[in-house]
Amino acid sequence: MADRRLQVFHAVAKHLSFTKAAEALFMTQPAVTFQIKQLEDQYNTRLFERGHGRIGLTPAGEMVLQYAERILSMSDELEARLGEMTGEMRGPLLVGASTTIAEFILPRVLGEFNALYPQVRARLIVANSEIIENRVGEHTLDIGLIEGPAHLPELLAETCCEDELVVICAPDYPLAGEPEITPALLRDYEFISREPGSGTREVTDNYFKAAGIPPQDLKTLMELGSPEALKGVVATGLGYAIVSKVVCGKECQLGSLVEIPLSPRLTRTLSMVYPRDRFRTRLVTTFVEFAKQKMRELVL
Repeated sequence: MADRRLQVFHAVAKHLSFTKAAEALFMTQPAVTFQIKQLEDQYNTRLFERGHGRIGLTPAGEMVLQYAERILSMSDELEARLGEMTGEMRGPLLVGASTTIAEFILPRVLGEFNALYPQVRARLIVANSEIIENRVGEHTLDIGLIEGPAHLPELLAETCCEDELVVICAPDYPLAGEPEITPALLRDYEFISREPGSGTREVTDNYFKAAGIPPQDLKTLMELGSPEALKGVVATGLGYAIVSKVVCGKECQLGSLVEIPLSPRLTRTLSMVYPRDRFRTRLVTTFVEFAKQKMRELVL
């Protein structure tokens, strides 16, 4: 029900690209440009600065973006509430997830949820835990799934399940024959780490600190932005990584990677976060309960 021009503006403002916005909205670029021109004419002000092949928001554009996010969010909520009144579970569901959860757990959860509720249109945003948490706090996502607890006071968090992290390395790497590995032993080997802001990175940093090992003292060879990248580098024999057990099952079965438990064990909480001050629709509540049950099954 939201003004189409606001939807187009929001897409351009988020992508800072008319081309990418057109692709996301399944529109032509001239149609996107026309909608933005109409909006600028309506308010008699420029919303974007254009120059040198790039665009940016003007001060007026920054203000319109804040209102657009609130209006679009309320429009989605209205659609969901009307669906509830008619007894039908329908409408958009904006889900954000950290990389590990999005790649290895959530596809099955979303697939089975869609089979039960085919009128629901789930949209998935993938980023590290810090970014997802911030997006939920900005009300641009209905719910976020992150690795670890929430840090923003304006968010509520619900624990989904416990996830164990393990060391992985190539079969011929010096650590491969160990029955279990202590933090002190890892200090002497090359570490392939996740990037700052990742939930996995925060958990591993805290694990080493608790063992009296400053993370900066580790032999960190590189920092990578996804579990798949981590596995690819580790498989070459360059070093070890610490990942969720759900990440490496297939590779360990095929023999391209070896999984070794940590001593003491390293576990973390996978959490769902949502705004404290925002009404939870029946759709969001239903998805929360469904996802918690399915995630517990998948990580066992």
